[in-house]
Amino acid sequence: MKIKITSLLIFSAALLFSCGSDRKETKVLPPIAVKVNGIVENSTSPFVTASGKIEAENSANVSTRMMGYVTKVHVKVGQKVSAGQLLVSINNTDLQAKKAQVDAAILQATAGFNNAKKDYDRFVALFNQQSASQKELDDMTARFEMAKAGLEGAKQMRNEVMAQFNYANITAPFSGVVTNTFIKEGDMANPGMPLVSVEGSGKLQVTAMVSESDISKIKQGMAVSVILKSLNKKVSGKVSEVSLSAKNTGGQYLVKVNLDEMDKTILSGMFVNVQFPIEKTSVAIEGSEQVIVPTSALVKQGQLTGIYTVGSGNVAILRWLRIGKNYGDKVEVLSGLSSKEPYIVSAEGKLFNGAKVQIN
Repeated sequence: MKIKITSLLIFSAALLFSCGSDRKETKVLPPIAVKVNGIVENSTSPFVTASGKIEAENSANVSTRMMGYVTKVHVKVGQKVSAGQLLVSINNTDLQAKKAQVDAAILQATAGFNNAKKDYDRFVALFNQQSASQKELDDMTARFEMAKAGLEGAKQMRNEVMAQFNYANITAPFSGVVTNTFIKEGDMANPGMPLVSVEGSGKLQVTAMVSESDISKIKQGMAVSVILKSLNKKVSGKVSEVSLSAKNTGGQYLVKVNLDEMDKTILSGMFVNVQFPIEKTSVAIEGSEQVIVPTSALVKQGQLTGIYTVGSGNVAILRWLRIGKNYGDKVEVLSGLSSKEPYIVSAEGKLFNGAKVQIN
């Protein structure tokens, strides 16, 4: 009986020891110290920002009006070209044949015209000497006019054929740089199909899209700031064109800005942000307010954008957002965060959904 009691006591002591060991191994993570912005910022801003892209003032996709095989592409992408320089040659054997036919027709019409002119001059002299009747002079005059019209028609046919040669030898419409070639030797060129893309080497401009709530405040000649994030650079410009229709631009209005500074590092195709000096004020609609948060507080996961808020029990909660326009270092929140709802601005550790936090 004593042996059984002793064994039971030893088993109980071992169980208590093991439970105590488990409690010692369990670690509780300390809360992460965070800073919270108690009230969402209002939308007051000294400017309105719109995204855009840099483009050349002069740009063209050069095409042809005739069908034929490409015999030679004379340029490469990135090559500088001058106005009138040959870009693409298209097989023109059929045009050569038409030109030979037209030249022969011109010779024939010229011979007929010269013969008709001699007869006409002769009959005019005979008529003045009263040796030819009025009817004979009228007939000869009609013959002369027909021969003259035939020669003129043959010459115009030659002009038409020669104009077709311009579409067989494609030249640069202005000086610039070749940005793309859409065809290679041996391909079939079709009417209207782009062959080579050329951008002018002159001034650059920015095309930006502005919302309907701000377009009425943007005027031609307005001075703006253009921010190039890729170059970490800020340049100035002026509004050159303002479109008053959004029919073909998805509800956004097209605005063009000419850059004041010509820099070799600024290239066509770069994406920019244009800051228009327009004060952005909040507009309350049925009790709602525009929500503006700093971009530093946002969390990026792939194509998703979120922000951490503080839930009950001081727990970090990741809230996915729908983002609107940029205002410098701040961004508009369209949905996912209500006005005056607190969110985490910064943390002294790595946040995750459900992490314990301590508000400083």
